[in-house]
Amino acid sequence: MRALITGITGMVGSHLVDFLIENTDWEIYGFLRWNDRLDNLEHHFDRINKKDRIHLLYGDLNDLPSVQLSIRESNPDYVFHLAAQSYPRTSFDAPLETLQTNIIGTANLLESLRIFGKKDVVVHNCASSEIFGRVPKEKLPIDEECSIHPASPYAISKVGTDLVGRYYGEAYGMNVISTRMFTHTGPRRGDVFSESTFAKQIAMIEAGLQEPTIYVGNLDSLRTYADVRDAVRAYYMLVTINPIAGEYYNIGGEFTCSIKDMLNYLISQSTRDDIKIEVDADRLRPIDADLQVPNTEKFRNHTGWKPKYTFEQTMNDLLNYWRAEIKKGRKFISR
Repeated sequence: MRALITGITGMVGSHLVDFLIENTDWEIYGFLRWNDRLDNLEHHFDRINKKDRIHLLYGDLNDLPSVQLSIRESNPDYVFHLAAQSYPRTSFDAPLETLQTNIIGTANLLESLRIFGKKDVVVHNCASSEIFGRVPKEKLPIDEECSIHPASPYAISKVGTDLVGRYYGEAYGMNVISTRMFTHTGPRRGDVFSESTFAKQIAMIEAGLQEPTIYVGNLDSLRTYADVRDAVRAYYMLVTINPIAGEYYNIGGEFTCSIKDMLNYLISQSTRDDIKIEVDADRLRPIDADLQVPNTEKFRNHTGWKPKYTFEQTMNDLLNYWRAEIKKGRKFISR
């Protein structure tokens, strides 16, 4: 079997590579831009250099010829479409790039598969729980049929991603399945996300690289946390257990708490006992999706998936990831 992963250099893409290498004999093709950082794949460099099951293809979702070339070269049985402009806060500053990449880029990929006659390829189309946006408390937990109220250009773009995928499944019979993944984190998480920037700041404080103050945004939002390693296992099960064209699923963890409670847990794991918290206006969104609690019964019933990692294990692994990065001598801005 052959799998094509868009966004292979990201947190999720790199963990998916780890999972597929360990649990399958598949050939893995990664689609990435020429200037993407490869840090998350560093532990696979020997394989990549030897072309031992991992192959990198360079291009851009917004460049149709490169998308088509990657499909021709990889000839996939499975596609995991993870690439995106995936930062909600950044989307307020770059809304057009976000919409272009996440909607038109997805259409470029699926249209290329259609043109090449790849109707039997099983495609995981990664949307986001952000599509639900501002959900009233009486609608919790959020199921697949909950009305959408996107609260950022990123969320709007992921509505487009979701609907484009469902359209290609329903209109052309392509085996495209969309997911609305709720908060998922762990080692390699980008530092623009709350739990990761908190963990990074704690590690910097412990190393004497930042004053003992953590800068935060909105701490009142409610999140249900899953581990990225559980997420990629879910994505594998999604495409291998009776995939249904045009179907869509919520996927998420079991542990729900406020961002403030998550921060307090991370601080409790620090070697420092003098850490303060300060709100930074630059970290606040103009509008926020403040209640992110999923109903994942549909996906669990279909696949049998359930999380294995605890909230505490995930957060400790994330904090230790940033400690290790700083120990390597790498420098980071305190965003």
